[in-house]
Amino acid sequence: MERLQAFKFELMPTGEQARKMRQFAGARRFVYNKALALQQENREAGGKFIGYVGMAKRLTEWRNGPDTPWLKDAPVHTQQHALKDLDRAFVNFFEKRADYPCFKRKGMGDSFRYPDPKQMKLDRENGRISLPKLAYIRYRNSRMVLGEVRSATVSHRAGKWYVSILTRREVEQPVPHGPVVGIDVGVARFATLSDGTFIAPLASFKKHEQRLAKYQRRMARKVKGSSNWKKAKARVQRVHARIANARSDFLHKASNEISKSHAMIAVEDLQVRNMSKSASGTADAPGRNIRAKSGLNKSILDQGWFEFRRQLEYKTAWRGGFFVAVPPQNTSRTCPSCGHISADNRRTQALFACVRCSHEANADHVGAINVLERGQRLLACGETAQSGRSKKHEPAEVTRAIAA
Repeated sequence: MERLQAFKFELMPTGEQARKMRQFAGARRFVYNKALALQQENREAGGKFIGYVGMAKRLTEWRNGPDTPWLKDAPVHTQQHALKDLDRAFVNFFEKRADYPCFKRKGMGDSFRYPDPKQMKLDRENGRISLPKLAYIRYRNSRMVLGEVRSATVSHRAGKWYVSILTRREVEQPVPHGPVVGIDVGVARFATLSDGTFIAPLASFKKHEQRLAKYQRRMARKVKGSSNWKKAKARVQRVHARIANARSDFLHKASNEISKSHAMIAVEDLQVRNMSKSASGTADAPGRNIRAKSGLNKSILDQGWFEFRRQLEYKTAWRGGFFVAVPPQNTSRTCPSCGHISADNRRTQALFACVRCSHEANADHVGAINVLERGQRLLACGETAQSGRSKKHEPAEVTRAIAA
């Protein structure tokens, strides 16, 4: 079994190396924006979409032209990959998976990628990596890099440089072990499992919200572009980085523990983007309860539900388990005892009380049980999960389905 895995480390560059990395990131951003502007001009003129091959020819002209000779100072592969990223962004737009590509701004997501493993050398024992036109750069060697190096991505965030090393290696086909579980995510409880256990939320943004607001106010009082404004901006960025790092660490630990101890995991197929849309509405049709909805949106985005699901999916596959996403309709309104569906079954956020059979339980626990049942139906017999209730499979049937 082939496994692709990325190992991310903080770089410790010299002053000259940091200057070059800023230059390389700027050249990549320039190529991306110039290609996007050319696509827009060509589109307005009624021309056909320019593919990657056509753009690569123009890149050669830009690097050899008199207007932008400084592009030659940066590696060509990093700029070619910028064109590939733009081409992929347009494909996603044409297939209605994403919005129209937008221009990249300086200081927002500065990065560049080395796709050729033959141009890189990784010194695992001494914690350093050699990259084209940068020579050897030391990194904080927090763990051993496993596998054959395939590519490396250098990125900048909150004043620090990082390298993400993508590797490929062969591993034995894992055998799934452990019970089956359904997961219901929420705000009061980050994740409730069908066995009755739950994971309390971290809410990293909420913990640092007041501190972040204080530094943002200080930044707003400074003259934009001044030295003091840049210092205040750097402090705001560091707070954001701390929030993101804490959330990432929490999600990785939670997803790793769940995927390691369960053979099958069922989750709700939540559309987080739709759930967190603003309720402000328009001038003609203003929304209602805007402040309450805004607070709910902030709490939803603070949990990182989509990233949690993404990590669960690939980590379960790494361990040979089964992962299934089921429709979320009525999972918190269906009684797991009698199958009755009603909005009155959940009159409060925490309590589920069936109006037909009087079954009472925690509402999130009930949702996790229903999610597990729908996941079992999908895996056992390929049945499309509906909001109604069908025949409940016995544990032996589910075990046979997983083994198959």
